[in-house]
This record gives sequence, structure tokens and C-alpha cells, in this order.
Amino acid sequence: MKATEQTLQQIERAIRKIADKFPQNTDDGIITDIHLRVNQETGELVAFNDDDKEITRCVIEQWIDNKDDNFFEEVENVLRSALNKHKATVEQMAILKPYSFVLEDEDHEHLAELFLVDDETVIIDTELMADLDKDLDSFLENLLKE
Repeated sequence: MKATEQTLQQIERAIRKIADKFPQNTDDGIITDIHLRVNQETGELVAFNDDDKEITRCVIEQWIDNKDDNFFEEVENVLRSALNKHKATVEQMAILKPYSFVLEDEDHEHLAELFLVDDETVIIDTELMADLDKDLDSFLENLLKE
């Protein structure tokens, strides 16, 4: 599933609405993460805080009744890309660091950490980390041989 231009615009609008709820000029930062809940049947993208209070919601038409087996992986990639595109806005939200954007399914199950905002920590993309265990095992094996 390749995201349409309309889908990207709707996601970006949702990110801006989330950021508007936590304006950077506010001195009283709160402690929360942003939970993005996606429903594969209805196409809804709903953002919640840690207290399950709704921040914003939208319906992504392209996602309505999507039966793809890899639906959530595709959604994860699209959301991560959109968050990275709006990194400057997301990192200036009046939320105490560290905080993260988390992808959940309609059953409230954690699927992926999409974006972490912290001055000292960086999350490396999962594709870069795919064979890290094998590389480290190989490195250690070669080191022990010497």
C-alpha cells in the first residue's frame, strides 16, 4: 500500500493538530506520551494521551476496510516518515522529555515506537538494526578467535 497524497495530507494535519494542543510557549509542560491508535476497519487515526484522553481524530479513507496483511507495517512507515518530516514541530511541543509517539491497534496493543523526543537519546530505524545481532555475534566470534 503506497500512501496517497490525500493520506499524507490528512496525517500531517493530524500531527499539526496534536502539536497545537501542546504549544511550545507554554511553561507548564505535562508528562505524557502520544498514542496513535489506528483502526483497520474504519480507517480512523486517533491520538490519545497517557490518560486515554482523546487529542484529535481523523479518518484516512485509504485505510477504510484495508485487508492487507502488512497493513500495520505500512502504517508504521507512513506515520514515522510524517513525524520525521515534522520533526521540528514535534520536538517543540510542551511535553516534558522524554516522550514518544506510539502506534497502537484498535485493541490498544502497542505495535511500535514511532518517534522518541529526548535530548540525549536517538532511536535508530528498525531497518538499520535488522542484522545487528548477527553482526555483533560475528564480531565477537572473530575477536575471541584472536
